[in-house]
Amino acid sequence: MALAALFLLLQYQLWFSQGGIVSVHKLHYAINNQQQANAKLVLRNDTLAAEVSDLKKGNDAIAERARDDLGMVKQGETFYQIVPQQGQVHS
Repeated sequence: MALAALFLLLQYQLWFSQGGIVSVHKLHYAINNQQQANAKLVLRNDTLAAEVSDLKKGNDAIAERARDDLGMVKQGETFYQIVPQQGQVHS
């Protein structure tokens, strides 16, 4: 009887204690989620670093940003704006 109680106590600690199997699985899940989030942030950082490098090195990237973000037109270029007809839905 005492051995059975000891066995159950040890099983409980194995499965449900702070360092038990359930806790370890939760930690593995949390680590996996954090690694995925970190990988996304690394890609974002790499993209931003490349953009900063382009902006520091050349005027082409600056001109592209001016066109896209500010709607600027370079001298000698022709700007065309397409206006949808009334009632036409633009998506």
